[in-house]
Amino acid sequence: DEAIAAHAPLAVRMRPRTIEEILGQDEFLGPGKMLRRMLEANSLSSLVFYGPPGVGKTTLSAALAATLTRSTTM
Repeated sequence: DEAIAAHAPLAVRMRPRTIEEILGQDEFLGPGKMLRRMLEANSLSSLVFYGPPGVGKTTLSAALAATLTRSTTM
């Protein structure tokens, strides 16, 4: 996996993998905000992210799934 990762495109290698690495989403992920409270309670309901391509919907989904301690489906 490391050999493959070393040759991945820069955008893939630099993509945030955890919630802490995601910047600019304080209105959702800041202290006391909706998504942060759901994560802290380990109780994330169904969510639909929408927006134009390239704004981070899939990256945020993957980081949320990695944060949860229960089974998730993307």
